[in-house]
This record gives sequence, C-alpha cells and structure tokens, in this order.
Amino acid sequence: MTTPLRDRATRLTLPLAMASAIALPRAAPAEDSQFDKMRAKIVGFVGDKMEKLGGSRIVYGVDGDGLRESVVTDLRDDVYGTMHAGHIAFSDLAIRDGGVELKIADAQDREQLARKLASAAEGLPSRAISVIDRGDGAVRLTPTDAASAARLHHLVEDSIAMIEQRLQDAGVKPVSVAPDGTDRIRIFLPGVTDPDRITAIFARKVRVSFRPVDVSMTPEQAQSGSPPEGSEILLGFKDKRPYLVTKDSALDGEDINYAAPGVVPGINGAKDPIAQFRFNGRGTRRFAHVTAENVGRPLAIVLDDKVISAPVIREPIVGGSGQISGNFTREEANSVAMLLRAGALPGHLTLVERQVIQPAAKP
Repeated sequence: MTTPLRDRATRLTLPLAMASAIALPRAAPAEDSQFDKMRAKIVGFVGDKMEKLGGSRIVYGVDGDGLRESVVTDLRDDVYGTMHAGHIAFSDLAIRDGGVELKIADAQDREQLARKLASAAEGLPSRAISVIDRGDGAVRLTPTDAASAARLHHLVEDSIAMIEQRLQDAGVKPVSVAPDGTDRIRIFLPGVTDPDRITAIFARKVRVSFRPVDVSMTPEQAQSGSPPEGSEILLGFKDKRPYLVTKDSALDGEDINYAAPGVVPGINGAKDPIAQFRFNGRGTRRFAHVTAENVGRPLAIVLDDKVISAPVIREPIVGGSGQISGNFTREEANSVAMLLRAGALPGHLTLVERQVIQPAAKP
C-alpha cells in the first residue's frame, strides 16, 4: 500500500482497518507471572532502601469512571461501524446506563451483529461483550465484568509505563512503580524527600495536537519578520528546525486510545524505531474529515509545542491506526509513544497519598 503522508525525514502511515479489528499485543499469562515476580523483587529491594535511606511514597488512583465511559463510547462506535459495513438496518442507537442500546427489526440481522462482535473479541478477553435481546427488536450490549476488569488492569499497566517513562525523562531514578490494588499505583522513591517535585511532573497534562502547516511563507521568513496572525513558530522534536504552524489545532489527541513504540524494516535489514498509535471511532472519523480537507498540505503532529512530524497529506485517511517515524533512536521512539499515551489515557491520575518516610535511625 502506498504511504499516504510523506516528507523527507518523517512519514505517517495509516492502514485502512477498523479499530475494532486490531488486537493489541499483550503478554501471555506465563510472561505476566514472570513479570509480576520480577516486579515484586524490585518492590522488595526498593522497600529495603526506603527503610535505610528514607524517601517518598506516592499513591495515584486511575480514573475508572473515565475508562468505563471511554469503553462504552468505543463500543457504540464499533457497533455503528459494524452495522454500516454489514448494511444492517437499525435505529435508536444510543448509550444508556453503562451500555449500548439499539433496535434491529430483523432477527437474522441481530444474530449477524452478535456474530461479528464475538468474532472481533475472539482471543481478546478485554473486548468480551454481553448481548441481550430484549424483544421487539431491542438489543442491549454491555462489556462483561471480566472484560471491564481486564480493561482496568490494562489501564493500570499503561499508566505505570507512562509514569516510569516520564520520571526517566525528568531524570528521576531509582524508582519503583507498581500496582496498589486494582485501581491504584504506588511509587517508591528512596532518598527523595520532596514529593511535591515529583507530583508536579504529573500535574501538567501532555497536549497532543494535529495542526496544519502555514505555507503562506517560509519559517525563516516568519522568524526574520513576524508570523501571520493565527500562526506561530514551533521547533522540531528531533531536528530542532523551525516550523510555521497554525495556533488552532485541527484535531487534538484526546481521541488517541493506544500508543506504543515499535520497529519497521529499514535499509539493509535494519529495524527503524517508530511510535505507533490508534484512534478510537470518533477520532478516526474526525481524522478522516481533517485529512480530506487538507489534501496536498503538510499536517504537523505536535507534542507539547514540539513538532514530531510534518508529513504532506496525499489522500484522505480513513483508517484508525498509524505510525510516526522520524530517524528516532529507540529511546526517542519510546519517549514519543509514552507522551502520546499520556495524552490518551482516559481522564487524569488522581493523587491519593503523598508521604515522606524518614530514614531508619542508625544503631
């Protein structure tokens, strides 16, 4: 498939696939068990260090309510896409009481919807759906309890990865970040006695935006004079070169629901690091609209006022997932992915506890 967006150093490719059909790689149960054992050893080691050196203990809660709302919204979007793709007549599609309800007059069409949703969820416990036929064509769809628990577990793990990356980027180490119950995360920082400095790192929400590039003048002309009204100069994340972009974003990153580092085949068999991401149903539709309106123009992908990539839109992009490359190192690709993920996590982390632990008295 041709790459729809491309420039000299960066590219963004979006395969034409429904988000509901893409399975996210997750560790196998045996790998999870080994990882949990290793994490327990690290927590124990750091705990011993805390007793000797003192430090800070910080507990965050994840936004379970925001997660449930996001999951049901995605389910509604998946149902809408499935109905249209299958040319199934329906009405009254809406979110009600934590589930999705609609009416499908034809019994065979109702069975077809159930089969498609079951097929999309096959092998993915976090996507399991309960389908209830209420009679007279009314159908109610809800995530199963097991699926909700799996989603919450994934959210906690994603949040831990984001916390670890942002602490690393801020030069904070060593550190232990681990689950604390089902919806909390505990951070141990031996030797750190100013937890306010750490919590400040997470008080600011990462902003992800997609902004059209202003081609009315070159960035250099804007720097030597003044940028056009409604535009500003931003520097590149990797190359530090100036970009002239609009101040108003065409699309924000709130509808990105997944991001992770990865690799793609490069020159001479090498592996080029990338950051991959995926939109939810609403974001997919909005991005398709934005790209359709800006064919032939560069679109800047911006993280916290740094331009990650500014490829040219070659055609409308109607897929739900993509990847960003820009001559990244593995560390840079991981950092970009974690920043995308930080902006994508449902809701915010809530500070539950912040405690300074004094070092043990010397004998």
